[in-house]
Amino acid sequence: MSHDATSQGTQEGRPASHGGGRKRRESPRKRRRGLKITLGVLALLILAGGGTAYWMYQDLDNNITGVDIDKALGEDRPEKLPTTGQNLLVLGSDSRAGAENQELGGGGAVGGARSDTAMVVHIPEGRTQAVAVSIPRDTLVTRPECTKADGSTMDSAERVMFNSVYSQVGPACVVKTVEKMSGVRIDHYMEINFAGFKDLVDAIGGVTVDVKEPIRDKASGLDLTAGTHKLDGTESLSFVRTRHGIGDGSDLGRIGLQQQFLFALLTEIKSQDLLGSPTTAYKIANSATESLTTDEGLASLTSLTEFARSMNGVDPSSMETIMLPVAYDKRDPNRVVAAQPQAGDLWKAIRSDGTIPESAKKSPATGG
Repeated sequence: MSHDATSQGTQEGRPASHGGGRKRRESPRKRRRGLKITLGVLALLILAGGGTAYWMYQDLDNNITGVDIDKALGEDRPEKLPTTGQNLLVLGSDSRAGAENQELGGGGAVGGARSDTAMVVHIPEGRTQAVAVSIPRDTLVTRPECTKADGSTMDSAERVMFNSVYSQVGPACVVKTVEKMSGVRIDHYMEINFAGFKDLVDAIGGVTVDVKEPIRDKASGLDLTAGTHKLDGTESLSFVRTRHGIGDGSDLGRIGLQQQFLFALLTEIKSQDLLGSPTTAYKIANSATESLTTDEGLASLTSLTEFARSMNGVDPSSMETIMLPVAYDKRDPNRVVAAQPQAGDLWKAIRSDGTIPESAKKSPATGG
């Protein structure tokens, strides 16, 4: 799931374009390496077609929604990394406004939209590894003062649930909240709507997961025995949403399933011969872009492709996943707060593009 930033043209986190002609002359081997990064692959497949595929390019390009995060946040932000590393905030938005999303597992009759899944993906200098830090949605945070889409101001507030920031103020405020709590500059933003996520999984023919213990969650509709299962789109949504059928029923146990599914999804896409099947490639690309919202710097197939090209050296199997170290809140055991000094050490390592100490990967609250 990112826009080599080693040239002068990448100082703002966006690699310089290499021109359409050069992209078409690349060898299949080089293009296949791009399959390691999901959205970058989707863009490359369309761009590589050229000529008769132009109308498809336009159609997919128009699918992507852009949000001007930089304009909304202004200048009061953390400094950029002192290296060519990048930080990407990835949200899974759980909108229940439409009938399709309400019908999906766990949808219920909840209105509005929430950030159901949140990960800070750190790509260190060198682009050979990546680290994904999951932020539990039940984490109590201080929401900074933010400007809403209508221009009005939302005052700062303490002890608010992390996933409420999205529904109350919007994506720019989620970025600002993450930056304030971590001191980490977010270079790019990517949001995937769950309804489109379902279609994406169905387009690739399902995703295989290994379930260590039975999962039975009436709320999400998930009922799986221990063993290997190939999940379709609806089942995959239930899998990443489930929380009542595992651990202590909190968000913490669910995060492990989300990280497991991310690896399985990337592995499935990587294993498919997408370059040999234009029809499948288009279905996947259409499903992905219809559900995609990004910052303005990534809001086109060209930008996504350039970002993916800088990530060719990253293999999904080498990605490390970490849950933000949290502890149960003393006033409300159903909520968690960032655990110190672990969380502080984790964010410090990411801010400096350094090695994350093992002690910063351990969370007092386990969800077990």
